Amino acid sequence: MTRDDPLVEQIVRLLDVRLLDPLEVLLEGDDAVDALRRLVRLRARGWASTLRDGDDTAATMASARLIATLYPGDGPFDPPAAWWGSPLGRVVARRVGHPWFESISYATAGAMLGITRQGVHDLVKRGRLPRHPDGGVPSVAVRDRLRSAPSDSSDTSDSPGDSDDQ
Repeated sequence: MTRDDPLVEQIVRLLDVRLLDPLEVLLEGDDAVDALRRLVRLRARGWASTLRDGDDTAATMASARLIATLYPGDGPFDPPAAWWGSPLGRVVARRVGHPWFESISYATAGAMLGITRQGVHDLVKRGRLPRHPDGGVPSVAVRDRLRSAPSDSSDTSDSPGDSDDQ
């Protein structure tokens, strides 16, 4: 079986670990879980396509469903900085911004942009990113900056847009 792109692989791996492996344990290795694994891989390709190329509403809804399923919790979704560097984190940042916060810290913005917190501070200081009235920067401004930057179709890199941003 050929390997899918990194975004599909991340989605499949997370669903496998968080949902299908526990289900396999509960069902004592039932063959139905193998069928679910095939279905998850098929659907993951569709979700990845929607996240990359779907309209904004479809991409937002797909990211919300995946995040709610993969990262359940009582509080708002606030992943570690490293998550924004993953294939899923990069595509969510570019298509949605931070899905739950209007204002994000310089550190989170830096993680989303692939630069340092100081790099974000410099962008704000130079007027290249706005400062949010409540502190930090607007999530939509980071999203818009990522959208204006060239990106490759495999979601393996995201340039923040200016070579002097880092």
